[in-house]
Amino acid sequence: MRHATVLRTGLSALLLLGAWAAAGPSTASAAPTDSTEAPASGALLTAMQRDFGLTEGEAFARLADEKAATALEPKAQRAAGSAFGGSWFDAKTGKLVVAVTKAGKAEAVRAAGADTRLVEHSAKQLDAAKARIDALPAPSGVSSWHVDPATSSVVVNVVASEQRDNDVRSFVAKAREAGPVTVETTAEAPQTFAAGTVGGDPYYTGNVRCSIGFSVHGGFVTAGHCGGAGQSVRGWDGSAIGNFQGSSFPGDDYAWVNVANGWWTVPVVIGWGTVSDQLVRGSNEAPIGASICRSGSTTHWRCGNVLAKNETVNYSQGAVHQMTKTSVCAEGGDSGGSFISGDQAQGVTSGGWGNCSGGGETWYQPVNEILNRYGLTLHTA
Repeated sequence: MRHATVLRTGLSALLLLGAWAAAGPSTASAAPTDSTEAPASGALLTAMQRDFGLTEGEAFARLADEKAATALEPKAQRAAGSAFGGSWFDAKTGKLVVAVTKAGKAEAVRAAGADTRLVEHSAKQLDAAKARIDALPAPSGVSSWHVDPATSSVVVNVVASEQRDNDVRSFVAKAREAGPVTVETTAEAPQTFAAGTVGGDPYYTGNVRCSIGFSVHGGFVTAGHCGGAGQSVRGWDGSAIGNFQGSSFPGDDYAWVNVANGWWTVPVVIGWGTVSDQLVRGSNEAPIGASICRSGSTTHWRCGNVLAKNETVNYSQGAVHQMTKTSVCAEGGDSGGSFISGDQAQGVTSGGWGNCSGGGETWYQPVNEILNRYGLTLHTA
């Protein structure tokens, strides 16, 4: 299970074997050991420059601002108390914005370091409205729905070509009865990103190709639609890795695979030979509006923004809950792959619409939910 190329750095030596092995050459370099020196490795900075049109300095500054916003969010939420209406990162100002339902709470939130916006509904009220909508049967013309703190409503996404369909109209009408709703259109219906075997990828289950998400002690996490509990998993070279120890889809879209047979885990997201590999140091959750990047076996490194959290995605196989929506593109075979913000693991690729030629949107299942569900510990550097 060795790469054909000679790997030149200490970190690369970790990639000679194991769950993160890749079929092609990989140029690896260790990220700075002092996390204050840089918010991310060159891999993430390079990908952000490409996908956001930023200079290296601008990408560096944005990641630093997002790291500060992520750390501030719990403190700002406590300051808002029951008036908390949600939060998001504003890339233009580089600050966390907190929605509040009471003007009197705004001063306390600003004192904590965040900007504020006065809204009508609290996060608790919006979450309750979304839970009522989750209980409704959804037609295929409704692609997803999520709580949007900026509009203080539940946004229901409808496939543009299906918005006049009677079943879609009926769903939207019932959703409006459940709480404040904003209707938006999307170009296509979501689909998962598994693919038939084409070779050169991290792992296979039967004739399905998917991507590894993140290493955990004893295995790795990935997407549930890639395989069911007990199914065997093969690596990029066809050798046995292990088996799906747990899997859930639909409802959820997560799974974990044990690692055996000479494979082992490392806290790394692969850069696919075009960018350096990224070390994983934790799983602090990035806010809405933050930049985020994805590594997958088909389209490699791609970046975008976090668009929404706790979104219910209506796949043809059934609805999946508590997903995070992004503007990152993906294609077949990217399923299960890593979503990362700076050096913090965010989630595993589930599905989406569009492609990396014309653009689209992709959802991921948050990694902390997977860790909690199966009692796993993230492998960190």
